[in-house]
Amino acid sequence: MSQSLERGLAVLSALADGPRTLDELAERLGVHKTTVMRLLRTLEAGRFVRREDAHRYRLGSTVFDLAHRALEDLDVRDVARAHLQGLGERSGHTAHLAMLDEDQVVYIDKVDSVHPVRMYSRIGRRAPVHCTAVGKVLVADLPASRRQRLVQRIGYPRFTPNTIDSPERFRVELDRVHNQGYAVDRNEHEDFTHCVAAPIRNHRGEVVAAVSMSVPKVILPLSELFTWLDDLRATANAISAELGRRD
Repeated sequence: MSQSLERGLAVLSALADGPRTLDELAERLGVHKTTVMRLLRTLEAGRFVRREDAHRYRLGSTVFDLAHRALEDLDVRDVARAHLQGLGERSGHTAHLAMLDEDQVVYIDKVDSVHPVRMYSRIGRRAPVHCTAVGKVLVADLPASRRQRLVQRIGYPRFTPNTIDSPERFRVELDRVHNQGYAVDRNEHEDFTHCVAAPIRNHRGEVVAAVSMSVPKVILPLSELFTWLDDLRATANAISAELGRRD
């Protein structure tokens, strides 16, 4: 790396912590003020930095534009893969990554359970939103108008005796999910399986995906599945952080 480039990046790194004066930057880089001034003039011309007043500099609009474009380009599946794998390895249970596609959820990644008895699922499989934990998580945080239209539009086929079967019941469930920050499928989609899910958020705070853990009842009762909830939520938060989410 060239010395000028290295010093320019050091200037940007220093300004990432907040506005700095010319003297502060020179001290931080360990170089003469005239060297820093030359770097600042070049960076200012490209709008990588801007002068706040006669003596202080801060990051410029180009830096934020590049950061925004980089975050937009992140693929949630690529970012989530290692975290999903870690969750599956720690728990030994099936872990899913899902996204909303119009009125359904689609599973975009999966780590299989180590147990011989497991739920059937595959990458690319679609599922309804009203009776799956990932579906509830993905719908619960939609803008109010979009959420209301979806709740009214979808059908409510019953898959098990526990399936939510009306817009009224679904709205109550979505409010609960929104408030508690996770969702539960209590044998609502498949009678022999239950599931918990947590939201993944992007740099704007929008829910863009959901991560879940699904376990057959014969392997683990729901009360014991809840012992993995903190790990599940930590996994979702770690993925969100890589997508640029800041609390």
